Amino acid sequence: MIYIVIGIIGFLFAYIFDWASLKQFWRLRRFVGIFTVTLIVYATVMVCITPTKLDLPIFVLPLGIVILTIAAFLLIYSLFIEIPFRATYTERGSSNQLITSGTYALVRHPGVLWLILFYLALTLLFPSVTIIVATIAWLIMDIIYVVLQDKFFFPRLFPEYKSYQKLTPFLIPNRNSIVACLKSIRLRKTKSGSA
Repeated sequence: MIYIVIGIIGFLFAYIFDWASLKQFWRLRRFVGIFTVTLIVYATVMVCITPTKLDLPIFVLPLGIVILTIAAFLLIYSLFIEIPFRATYTERGSSNQLITSGTYALVRHPGVLWLILFYLALTLLFPSVTIIVATIAWLIMDIIYVVLQDKFFFPRLFPEYKSYQKLTPFLIPNRNSIVACLKSIRLRKTKSGSA
């Protein structure tokens, strides 16, 4: 249970990260960002190695590995590659560039989708009541976090965010957003291929 609380505290620190960005407290933001990731990763690992396991059929193991691989790649891609890592997480000042292409054309907060898949995969690989409770608690915290980002932080950080909200769904992709996502990825591949 303590690790679930540690994970929740990690998500609370994520809120402080955005607040520090808004207030331009750059050193605090960097410290809080590192602390947030450390707490969430530590809590996740500890919940996965909980000794009390549930019995699931053996065929879910390969399924869990496949989903985990895809989810981890998409999570890293959306949060650390599509968004300029240095400008967003390490440099003084936040990136004023709003990313609206790639997975950010699919939904405004694609990291939530990938985190859902990630924790689903971990639940299949390390099934326990503890990881199920942790997954529910942490995903609720993540959804509250992106609601706050969407309503409070991002409209203040990015002047064009209101128009982005009108064009791109919040968390559930629709036909238009799927087409926009695929089109922007193809366009990016075309540009990088001709360079």
